[in-house]
Amino acid sequence: MDLSIIIVSFNTKKILKDCLESVIKTTKKIKYEVIVVDNDSKDGSVELLKLLAKKYPIRIIANRTNAGFGIANNQGAKIAKSKYILFLNSDTIVKKNVLGEMVLWMNKNSKVGASTCALRNLDGSLQGTGGYFPNLFKVFAWMFFLENIPLVDSLIKPFHPMHPQSPLYKGERFFKKAHQRDWVTGAYLLTRTDLYEEVGGFDEDYFMYTEEVDLCWRIKKKGWQIWFLPKWNITHLGGASSTSEFPILSEYKGVKLFYKKNKPAWQTPLVRLFLKGGAALRVPLFGLLKGKEAAITYAKAFKAA
Repeated sequence: MDLSIIIVSFNTKKILKDCLESVIKTTKKIKYEVIVVDNDSKDGSVELLKLLAKKYPIRIIANRTNAGFGIANNQGAKIAKSKYILFLNSDTIVKKNVLGEMVLWMNKNSKVGASTCALRNLDGSLQGTGGYFPNLFKVFAWMFFLENIPLVDSLIKPFHPMHPQSPLYKGERFFKKAHQRDWVTGAYLLTRTDLYEEVGGFDEDYFMYTEEVDLCWRIKKKGWQIWFLPKWNITHLGGASSTSEFPILSEYKGVKLFYKKNKPAWQTPLVRLFLKGGAALRVPLFGLLKGKEAAITYAKAFKAA
């Protein structure tokens, strides 16, 4: 078996079906299995999966609680039987033989521990995805809208190139050429099964968001390369199983946790100060631009930081 495709499902029945059918229709020249871990969906997702499993190579893990992204992916990885694992979001659509071709690319590039493709919106435009490990400068620049300013982003290598919340810069140059980077998105993360096991899989202290940064941190500490490969791309609908508040608060909490786990203790208070400052700035700014709900969300982010 070449590839185990692990998809975490949570109340995304319709798009999950579209995702699975796109994978099965397009994946060629490799032997693969699909493992879907359902986090206690209430929309009939498990019933749908049981029907699809009669026709397609799908294995199902049905949790009785919402275990979170990292735990669910680890559950899938424990039963994976392949050389490679692909962590794939349920809100993605695969076109052409992206999965098969990227597995063959990984076979030819033995120093690469993980890779991803470009993510595109439904209209075909590029999404910002992945980036560089957060240090104090990068977190400060992210929080105060500096990381996506042309020239500045070249100096600091941003945590989030082309961040969707940045009002200053929407350039795409970070996403035009294949290159090494520090971390890649969990929406499409292709890695080696033995390496994933060696580094301990996803850290289950993260419920959702930032866990892929932590995973890539451990992969790179082992001396492996991580690549962004825009030769291949998939459609990513984005945020299909979470509210706008949830990813924002989760990322603030996730960055704080990443620092507690991986950085010197003296840096955590500074990072928290930057996060709180950025959230405080966003309360009036996004309240004005996006409305009361956005202001409330960032007020909560201030408390969470």
